[in-house]
Amino acid sequence: MSKQKINKLLIGTNNKGKLREIKSLLPKSIKIHSTSEFNLKSPVENGETFKENSLIKSKYFSKKTGLICLADDSGLEIDFLDKNPGIYSARWGGRYGDFSKAIRKVYRELNKKNKNWKNKKIKARFVCALSISYLNRKIACVLGKVEGHISHKPKGKNGFGYDPIFIPLNKRKTFGEMKPFQKYRMDHRYKAFKKIKKFL
Repeated sequence: MSKQKINKLLIGTNNKGKLREIKSLLPKSIKIHSTSEFNLKSPVENGETFKENSLIKSKYFSKKTGLICLADDSGLEIDFLDKNPGIYSARWGGRYGDFSKAIRKVYRELNKKNKNWKNKKIKARFVCALSISYLNRKIACVLGKVEGHISHKPKGKNGFGYDPIFIPLNKRKTFGEMKPFQKYRMDHRYKAFKKIKKFL
């Protein structure tokens, strides 16, 4: 499969922010389909790692549509919180994936752990697993990471998810304050994408 050039690809996500970002990284020659065209709900993600959950999604959506599928599983690991929310990043937003709720939970958990957490540099990283599957067969699965720390308060309206509270290493702005093209050239999804693009 990977020897042929892929000319049609399903992006296995119902998250509009992720869809936009993945689309911007893909070669223009590939015709992109989204899960919303097929009215597909996401499968239960019961893997224990980002890679496992990514593969659950890419295989599920590929089997449902008969298309080769690229799926992402990503999240925020905060060292001070024992690497939480990790694979539960979206679930911290509750049933409807409300990330303002998830961000409030991050600050609540940091406060519980240490009232003076703002005096420390709270190390964190975004992790992204990207996988490509065709029906039940894995074509590729890779991991990308970007290191950084947690901002003392949410800043910026760009991006999605936890972007307003994550400041990448050696930068002053959160992902939420950066222009999309700046973020897309350094984030975890881009790093994973660089590893997977040879399969496309």
